[in-house]
Amino acid sequence: MKERGDVLLVACYELGHQPLAVAWPAAFLERHGHAPEVMDVSVEPFDAAKAARARVAAISVPMHTALRLGVTVAERLRAVNPSCHISFYGLYATLNADWLLATCADSVLAGEIESQLVELVDRVGRGEPTPDGAAHLAKLDFPVPSRDRLPSLKKYAHLDRDGRLELAGYVQGSRGCKHRCRHCPIPPVYDGRFFVVPRDVVLADVRQLVAAGASHITFGDPDFLNGPRHALALARELHAEFPHVTFDITTKVEHLLRHRQLLPELAELGCAFVVSAVESLSDTVLGHLDKGHTRADVLEALRLARSAGLTLRPTWVAFTPWTTLDDYRDMLDFVGREGLIDHVDPVQYSIRLLVPPGSLLLQRPAMRPHLGELVADAFYHRWTHPDPRMDRLHDDVSAAVAAAAERGEDATVTFALVADMADEAAGQAPSRPAPVPVAARRRPPRLTEPWFC
Repeated sequence: MKERGDVLLVACYELGHQPLAVAWPAAFLERHGHAPEVMDVSVEPFDAAKAARARVAAISVPMHTALRLGVTVAERLRAVNPSCHISFYGLYATLNADWLLATCADSVLAGEIESQLVELVDRVGRGEPTPDGAAHLAKLDFPVPSRDRLPSLKKYAHLDRDGRLELAGYVQGSRGCKHRCRHCPIPPVYDGRFFVVPRDVVLADVRQLVAAGASHITFGDPDFLNGPRHALALARELHAEFPHVTFDITTKVEHLLRHRQLLPELAELGCAFVVSAVESLSDTVLGHLDKGHTRADVLEALRLARSAGLTLRPTWVAFTPWTTLDDYRDMLDFVGREGLIDHVDPVQYSIRLLVPPGSLLLQRPAMRPHLGELVADAFYHRWTHPDPRMDRLHDDVSAAVAAAAERGEDATVTFALVADMADEAAGQAPSRPAPVPVAARRRPPRLTEPWFC
């Protein structure tokens, strides 16, 4: 066993979950004789003592928010430990590799990174050149994630069920994705490939999370139904061993339609809710994003989910260059009409299309008229809506939902406020009666962390 602390694994933000993107690399390193330290700056302070001991620090940045935090962590690491080799890994590290390597990173790891990371640590220890950073897309021999040194589940997102907060764990049955939605950060890295994690590994991880107090499991696969037989087998085995434990999944609208025969069984097995990236009800927008579904498909998916006894939680990219003001108001009408106000975290009404370096959208002629400069140190390309009202509305809605979240406002009240803003932007009188929130109403289960980027 190498000296403890020769490697420091840093999580920055993983959607409010205990960071699997640190737990898995830790397990790979331990299997090869290392004794990594871990730090999650989303729930605990930066630990200068851990930083000072590390020969290699690997910073996990699976999303945009994590990358922005990770750069700050790298600066603090460098100040404390100038000789430390700083590596970034995760989807947003790959997309922004050029900037990172030119500023704060000694290396960037891409794809299925764990074997690369072990090699990197060993090479640094021997004083040899480090891996070149090319995306590694070979199937790995997965150990059970190592969670012993991570902060307690109590520090992370909980399941809110009928007003009770329950501890939630986070696992993955697969990584990567076989789809190529143009706005997603996965396709530029995985190019349509996905990798199944053996069921025994996933279930062993579930066992340790349940032993830590979890009564709910989030399957964090980019799309749980990419491998439907594998997914259903996982759900069956989880329910057989832990019939009291519920779970949630993320899957595409088209998979809800294609695998409709599986939905009633998923509900029976304890699926508390399904997250689906609806993104828009405009077929024009959906075509530009290459989502693989239509407005009609969304309506059918919602019908199928309800018929099966599943709660559908749609997510949205509410502002794109092609989303008209009428489209935006139509989205709100749909949410209200279909009784989905409590199914949509209000932050979703403010989500603006993010175009990072390497995005497949940059290849689209339809994107070019709206595209501005790359803001390299903020990791996105600016874009401007052809209708100035939409950019103003985005600014107003973003401020409103952030303030509402800060004061813990009822989703019904926030929805009404956003709807009034949209009507005002269109020069229309408010078109809906102001809903009256009923404090005692039964709300669908949800995780307490609403952010998605």
